Amino acid sequence: MQTHDQSAATGSKTNSQDIDDLVDSLVGDRVRAPASPLSTGTPGMSREASGIGRDRSISVATSAGTQLGSPVSRAMTPGTLSSAIGSTFAPAPGGSTFVSRTLPEFKTCDFVIFDFPPKEKVVYNKEVQTADGGSSMPDASSLLTEEEIERRVRELREGDERARAAKEEERARREAEAKARESEIKRLTDEQRASILESSDFAAFVDQKSRVMERALDEDYDFMVDYTLAATHEAEESGGEKMKLALSFQDDKVSRNRSVMDLAWSNRFPELVVAAYNRNPMAPNEPDGIVAVWNTHLRERPEFVFHAPSDVLRVSFSDFNPNIVVGGAYSGQILLWDTRAKAQPVLKTPLTAGGHTHPIYSLKVVGSTNAHQLISASTDGLVCSWQLDMLAQPQETIELTHPTHLRTDEVSVTSMDFADNETTAFVVGTAEGVAYQVNRYDRAGSKAGLNGFDSYRAHTAPINSLNFHPPIASDFADLFLTTSSDWTTRLWRARPAAKPASTIPSDIRPLHVFDAFEDYVYDARWSPVHPSVFASADGTGRLALWNLNQDMELPVQSVNSPRALNKLAWDRPGRRIAAGGADGVVYIYDVGDLSVPRPEDHAQFARTIGEMQAV
Repeated sequence: MQTHDQSAATGSKTNSQDIDDLVDSLVGDRVRAPASPLSTGTPGMSREASGIGRDRSISVATSAGTQLGSPVSRAMTPGTLSSAIGSTFAPAPGGSTFVSRTLPEFKTCDFVIFDFPPKEKVVYNKEVQTADGGSSMPDASSLLTEEEIERRVRELREGDERARAAKEEERARREAEAKARESEIKRLTDEQRASILESSDFAAFVDQKSRVMERALDEDYDFMVDYTLAATHEAEESGGEKMKLALSFQDDKVSRNRSVMDLAWSNRFPELVVAAYNRNPMAPNEPDGIVAVWNTHLRERPEFVFHAPSDVLRVSFSDFNPNIVVGGAYSGQILLWDTRAKAQPVLKTPLTAGGHTHPIYSLKVVGSTNAHQLISASTDGLVCSWQLDMLAQPQETIELTHPTHLRTDEVSVTSMDFADNETTAFVVGTAEGVAYQVNRYDRAGSKAGLNGFDSYRAHTAPINSLNFHPPIASDFADLFLTTSSDWTTRLWRARPAAKPASTIPSDIRPLHVFDAFEDYVYDARWSPVHPSVFASADGTGRLALWNLNQDMELPVQSVNSPRALNKLAWDRPGRRIAAGGADGVVYIYDVGDLSVPRPEDHAQFARTIGEMQAV
């Protein structure tokens, strides 16, 4: 029994020594404690001490092994940890006996260790900034001389100059090659040439550019003038200036076998005048009606040509849109052309019962820029009001009737005009030779329509034109001229529109009758600047200029044309008159200073009118 105890003690000591060596190799001597004298004592104490020491040694060993990456895997028996780290004894609750603890369970765990290097801190010092093992000052032999530096700089500059010169030569060479390629004449085939010449774009281009060149070449300048004879020339002209023909417009493609039916100048472009033509009976395949816009700087051909399905009897530029031309046709249609469009009308009225179905001889645009209307009258006595942008149906219609007419109560309107600043009342000339006042709306003392009781009765033939005095002065705004086929022109003073209508028939007599004519008088127009000057055109082809301040019976100037003159139109400055003939020629006459008013002309004309009324 004793021998067995000694063997057990010897084995226990050997195991304890092995554990101590293992702990020493792992954690060093700083966790080691002196061996307890109880290690060889009582077995119970030895086992308890071994149990306590085993617990701590295993913990330390496991921790150290984990940190070093080699976990402890050897089995340890109770009693081998008595002196591994320093024995700790826990007294049993009963006194001197010791209680052994349970052996803990060990598990293997995997750990990943990341090693982040610390941020490098750069410190600059003299050793870093200078070359290793060299002197801080360069060797004198390695320095460049001033001549060497200048040579190198000169070489660099010369190299840059050579490179720049090479680029310039290359650019010049490329430009020369491009010009040579452009200057090469490209030969077109017959098919290509024919397709270009027949294309509409090419024809429009040639037409437009040729008109520009013709306008530029139209310079009315006497390059043979002798300036040394200027005094004599002035002395010759001082005897009196006469009306003379400045230019004429005629184109066989446009006006051949046609007559000029109406004329009008453009208010926006003073060099443009529009002419309306009737049909050509010798050319049934051509358009029945033609409207041509002539330019005083383009004499050989018109600026624009418009077509119409019927004879155009009246034409005018729109006062509020210079690109719009308005015309009245023999068929009863109102046509609208745009200079930015083609030859055909852009708008036209339908031939229905709601509009005109008879020839339109009267046309007038009245109103302001923001509110204007087109007033038209036809030979069946129908007066219509239109919006220029909507010609599908009239805005207003008035049927002019006269109950005292023998055969029919219709009034055949041949001319019409509005007084200045008047849009609600106007005067119409009729085929019976009587002029009537017409109200567009009901007003105090008069109803809308024809005022049949107050008539301007004097002509014995149809009235061909009616023209109110221009707005030169308010004293003459109620004066108007009428021309007739009875070979006379008459001057009237209109009845005030605000005055109530008469209840019994009354005839208004003219202020004066101009009868120095030998044929039908087709038109008479007031000068737009001179209060007492007007022009007349008759069937003999005579254009007469009248100045009522100088002569009441005879014109002061007159010129003759080969054929009858149908229409007249003054330009806005009042220095030129356009006259349209039955031969299709538009004549432009230069009036000069004959229509330029003097300061005393206004008062003198007022006295002249007073004398007429007194007779």
